[in-house]
Formats: sequence, structure tokens, C-alpha cells
Amino acid sequence: MRYKKLAILTAFLALLFIGAGETPPEEKAPKMTKEELKPMLGSKDLVVIDVRLDEQWRFSNRKIPGAVHENPAIPSEWMDKYPKDKTLVFY
Repeated sequence: MRYKKLAILTAFLALLFIGAGETPPEEKAPKMTKEELKPMLGSKDLVVIDVRLDEQWRFSNRKIPGAVHENPAIPSEWMDKYPKDKTLVFY
């Protein structure tokens, strides 16, 4: 019986820790389809940021016109340069 309680407690704690790393649903960024993005391109209120790895970006023949490329590994170095009152789209 003691081992059964210990196993249940261990399973509960494992589930608790696994769930602790998730972002609450209300804090997740909304998603946008390419169909929703297309009419917005060129708007002064939109900033499209390409966060693909450097090699993927460099050798890609598909880039969104007007998008800027940023290193996804170090967002702390570039996030502050984009206005928070704009719609920021990351891909």
C-alpha cells in the first residue's frame, strides 16, 4: 500500500511539473494564415519578422516582401527595436 501511494504521488508530481512549463492559453500568440496576412502586406501598422535560422533564410527562394530577418536564438537583442503598437508577425 505504501508503494502504491508513493507511485501515485510521483505520477501526480510528474504531471504537475510537465504542465507547469506550458503557456496558459490566454497568453499564447494568435495565429494568422497566409490568406489573412496577404491583404495586410504593405501596411504601415504591420511588421513581418522572418525568424528562420540563418541558413534556411539565406538559401530560401521564398521570402515575404518587406519582411526583416532576425536571429531566432537571440530575441532579447532585437525585440525592443520593434514598436509594440504595430502588428508583429513572426514566421
